[in-house]
Amino acid sequence: MSTIVKIVPNDKGNPPGKLADAELHFTDGVLDGLKLIGFSVWERRAGNGRNVTFPARQYAVNGERRSVALLRPIADTSAQERIRDLVLQAYAANEREAARATSE
Repeated sequence: MSTIVKIVPNDKGNPPGKLADAELHFTDGVLDGLKLIGFSVWERRAGNGRNVTFPARQYAVNGERRSVALLRPIADTSAQERIRDLVLQAYAANEREAARATSE
């Protein structure tokens, strides 16, 4: 299954720290023609590096807001790291491309 990561920069700067949204576009297999949305790239609060959040759904229990991740590992927790790294690589490539475009 081939996947393309599409980066949508957060040009508005709101909420603070959110750098971009990311989508996974599937280009073959049973998911061909579909996309999975809800990923976001954030600047880490400590200021050193970036983090990726995964699609989640919020719900309330006794008035308390909670969320559950929609994309979870079946058994191997490193599976999430592969997706996180893929999104961060795509974001870095997008940044390089944007920097190159503004310097021309």
